[in-house]
Amino acid sequence: MAHGFLLFLLFSYIISINIHACNQIERCSLLSFASTLSSPLLNWTSLDCCHWKGITCDQDDWVTHLLLPSKGLKGGISPSSLRNLRHLTHLNLSHNSLYGSLETQFLLSLNHLEILDLSYNHLYGELPLSLPSSKIRIVDLSSNHFFGAIPSSFFQQASNLISFNVSNNTFTGYVPSSICLHYSPFVRLLDFSSNQFGGNLALGLGECSKLQVFRAGHNNLSGLLPKDIYNATKLEEISLSINSLRGAISDKIVNLTNLKILDLSLNQLSGKLPLNLGKLSKLKFLTVDFNNLEGTIPTSLMNCTNLVELCLGVNNFEGDISMLNFSRLSQLTKLDLRYNNFTGMFPVSLYSCRYLKAIALTRNHLEGQIQIEILSLKFLSFLTLGYNRFTNLTGTMKILMSCKSLHTLSLDGSFVGEGMPFDDGMVDFDGFQNLRVLNMAGTNLTGEIPVWLSKLKNLEILILAFNQITGPIPSWLGNLPRLFFINLSNNRISGEFPKQLCRLPRLVYEPIASQVDRYEFELNVFGSITTNLNFQPHKLSCFPATIDLSNNNIVGDIPAEIGQLHLLRQLALYSNNFSGVIPDQISNLQNLEVLDLSMNHFSGRIPLSLVSLTFLRQFNVSYNNLGGPIPTSTQIQTFNTSAFEGNLKLCGAPLPNMCGSNTGIDEDDTNNKDLDNERHQLPWFYIFTALGFIVGFGGVCGSLVVNETWRYIYFRFIDNVQDRLYVVVTMPINTMKRRLRG
Repeated sequence: MAHGFLLFLLFSYIISINIHACNQIERCSLLSFASTLSSPLLNWTSLDCCHWKGITCDQDDWVTHLLLPSKGLKGGISPSSLRNLRHLTHLNLSHNSLYGSLETQFLLSLNHLEILDLSYNHLYGELPLSLPSSKIRIVDLSSNHFFGAIPSSFFQQASNLISFNVSNNTFTGYVPSSICLHYSPFVRLLDFSSNQFGGNLALGLGECSKLQVFRAGHNNLSGLLPKDIYNATKLEEISLSINSLRGAISDKIVNLTNLKILDLSLNQLSGKLPLNLGKLSKLKFLTVDFNNLEGTIPTSLMNCTNLVELCLGVNNFEGDISMLNFSRLSQLTKLDLRYNNFTGMFPVSLYSCRYLKAIALTRNHLEGQIQIEILSLKFLSFLTLGYNRFTNLTGTMKILMSCKSLHTLSLDGSFVGEGMPFDDGMVDFDGFQNLRVLNMAGTNLTGEIPVWLSKLKNLEILILAFNQITGPIPSWLGNLPRLFFINLSNNRISGEFPKQLCRLPRLVYEPIASQVDRYEFELNVFGSITTNLNFQPHKLSCFPATIDLSNNNIVGDIPAEIGQLHLLRQLALYSNNFSGVIPDQISNLQNLEVLDLSMNHFSGRIPLSLVSLTFLRQFNVSYNNLGGPIPTSTQIQTFNTSAFEGNLKLCGAPLPNMCGSNTGIDEDDTNNKDLDNERHQLPWFYIFTALGFIVGFGGVCGSLVVNETWRYIYFRFIDNVQDRLYVVVTMPINTMKRRLRG
C-alpha cells in the first residue's frame, strides 16, 4: 500500500513537471539567444526555462519577462532568436556588452512588448521604422552607438508610450518634439540629450499634458525656446544645456509651477530673468550660467525657498548682492555668481544658509572683509573670492583656518598688494586640516613663502603664481605628503632648485588602488585654478602633476635627483638663470608631457636619452647655449623650429643649419659626461707613448750591452756604412774639383 502511494506521488510529480514546463519552442529560442553570448552568470541547464535566471513565465507557461541587466553578457545580439517569444512583455538587457543592430521585423514580432531597455550596450545602426505595438510604454536605448534620424513613423503605434530615452548616442536630424501632437499624448519623460540633434525645437511639446521631464542638452540645437513649452504645466525638469539657443526666457515660464529643475546653461540666451521667477516655488536647481543674461537678480527669487543650487555665473548680471536676503534660501547648498558685475559687500545673509557647501564669487566688484560669522557654515568646502576688492588677507586666513570642512580656497587676484601672512601662530595643529587646494595667485603678495604652509598635510595643489614673492624655495615643500601640483611662476624667487623637491611622495610613488584620489569639487574650478573657461574639471585627478617655477631668478643646475619624480607630467623652468647641462635623468620621467627649459643658460648637448619621453606634447629649449646635433629620428625633431631657436651652436632638423662632419660644438660646450671621458683618455696616450719608447730603446740598445757578439757585428756594420758613405759622397766631390781647376 505504501509503495503504491509513493508511486502515485512520483507519477503526479512527473505529470506536473510536464504540464508546467515552458514551451519548447521558446526554450530553444532562449538557448539559441544564449549560444551567441558569453556570460559567467547564466546557468540555463534545467528542462523548465521558466525557472531560469532572468526568466518569468505567465500562468500558461509563456515567457513574459527576459530580464538580464548587468549580467556580463558579451557578444552579438541575435534578434531572430527572440522572435518566437511572442508573449514577451518585458525585455531588459541593459548594462552589458552587446553589439548588433535592431531589426524592424524583430520589434514587430514582439507585439506584446511593454518595456524595452537595451541601454548601456554597444548597439549600433539606425532605428527601425516603428516601435512594436500600442502596448509599448517604456523605451530606453541610451548609451549605445545608434545614429541617423529618428524615423517619422517610429512612434506611429506608440499611443501608450510614457518614457522614451535615447540619450548618449549619435542621432542627428530634428528632435521629434511633435510626438505628443500626433502619437503619444501621455508621455512623461523625453530624453534626447548628448546626441547631435540640430535645428530649432519645433512646436508640439505644449500638447504633452503629462510631460514631466524634457532633456535635450548637449546637442546642436539653435533658435528660440518653443513658445508652447510653457503650456506643458506638468513639467518638473527642463534641461537644455550646451546648445546654441538664443533669445530671452519668457515671462510665461511662471506657468510651470511644478518646475524643480531648470538647466539652460552654456547657450546664447540674452535679456533679463523674469521678474516673477519667484512664483516657481518648487524650484530646486536653477542653472543658467554661461549665457548673455543681464540685469539684476529678481528679489522674488528669494521666494524660491526650496532652492538647492543657484548657478548664475559667466553672464552680465549686476546689482548689489548684499541687498538680497539669501537667508530665506535655507536649503541652499551651492551658490555660483562668478564672472558677473555684482557689487556690494559679501552678503551677510549667506551666513544663515547653514547647508552651504560651495560659494563662488570670483571676478565681480565686491569689497570689504570676510566676517567671522562665516564659521557658522559648517559644511563649507569650496570658497572662491578671487578678483574682487576684498581686504585684510591675514585676518581672512585666520578666520578661514577654522573652517574644518574647507577643501578648496581660491583668493587669486584679491587682497592685492598685501603682504604674505607670516604669523607663525596663524595655523595651529588643526588649522586648515582638510585643505586640498590653495590658490593665492595674482595678488602681488610680498615676502617669502611662509613656514605655516608646511603644516598643511592634506594640501595637494598650491598656486602662488604672479606675485612678488622673494627668497628661496623652501626645502620643506618636498615633505608635504599629498602635494602634486606646484605653481610658483612669475615671482622673484631666488636660490637653487632644492633637491628635497625631488622627493615629493605623490610624484615619486605610484599610489595603490585604495589611495587613488577620487575627490570631486562641489563646483567646477574654472577661473579659480585655471583661467581656461573650456577646462572645467570637477575632479581633482583632472589636474596633471606639475612643477612650474618659470619666470623667476633661480640659479644653478637642475639636480640629478629630478629623475626620481616618475609621475611628473609637466615641468616648466623657463625664464630663469639655470646653468650647466640638461641632466640625463630627465629621461626617467616617462609620464612627462610638457618640458620647457627655454630662456636659461643651459650648455652642452640635448641628451639623446630624451628620445624615450614618448608622451611629450610640448618641448622647448630655445634661447640657451646648447650645441651639437638635435637627436635624429625622434619625436623631438617633430617640434617646431621655435622650440630650438636661440642656440647658435645647435644644428640639425628642424633648424635650417645642417650639421657638418664637425658636430658644431666646441670642446668647452660638451656635456660633462663627454668632458670626463676625454679626461680619462688623455693619460693613456702618454702612458702608451712612454711604453713604446722604453720597449724600442730597450730592444735595440739593451741587446748591444748584454751580447758581445751582437755588439761587434753592430759596430762593424756601422763602420762599413760609414766607409760606403765616404766613397759615395767624397769621390764625386773630388772629381768635380779637379774638373773645375782644369
